[in-house]
Amino acid sequence: MTDTRPAWSRGERMRAAAVLMAGWVALLWVLEVVDVATGHALDGYGIVPRTPSELMDVVPSAFIHFGFSHVAANSVPLLVLGFLAALGGIRRFLAVCALIVVADGLGVWLISPADSNTAGASGLIFGLFGYLLVSGFVERRPLGVLAGVLVAAVWGGSILAGLAPTQSGVSWQGHLIGLAAGVAAAFLLRRPTRSRVPVV
Repeated sequence: MTDTRPAWSRGERMRAAAVLMAGWVALLWVLEVVDVATGHALDGYGIVPRTPSELMDVVPSAFIHFGFSHVAANSVPLLVLGFLAALGGIRRFLAVCALIVVADGLGVWLISPADSNTAGASGLIFGLFGYLLVSGFVERRPLGVLAGVLVAAVWGGSILAGLAPTQSGVSWQGHLIGLAAGVAAAFLLRRPTRSRVPVV
């Protein structure tokens, strides 16, 4: 069966990616406003490790932040990295995000320090960084490789700093697992290589 749906133009892909990520970041701010207005009632959706009931918070924890400075620090990198990743297709982007969020949340639940409470979009941000860093090479796309190089140049130092286990109040475990999940997503969700038909 032939797919007769018209392919999106570059402009349409850019608009869709921009709208999606603007809405995503706006949601994070709305949730933080609700959190503050309710006396930080949403902070309970963070992940407390190795507590069975906390497995329900694996996904919600990626949308909850501990204060406006926390969500502000995550907004720009999430907006930019998410936009770049979403240019490859919204459905595939959502699949990449789902894989990163779930893997990161489960990893945090397994290995974070006892009695800690982990939340925020930084695990997803590190995952999108890892995804963009390698997906162009995996799929042999020159523009993807260029995007990965630019992302590494802009955020590489911050990413390395975020992996240091010496920072207090920072989940380096979540950052590391998110990064690894993003790299894995680049391989697991890569586009199939088009087979070339030999010409005789």
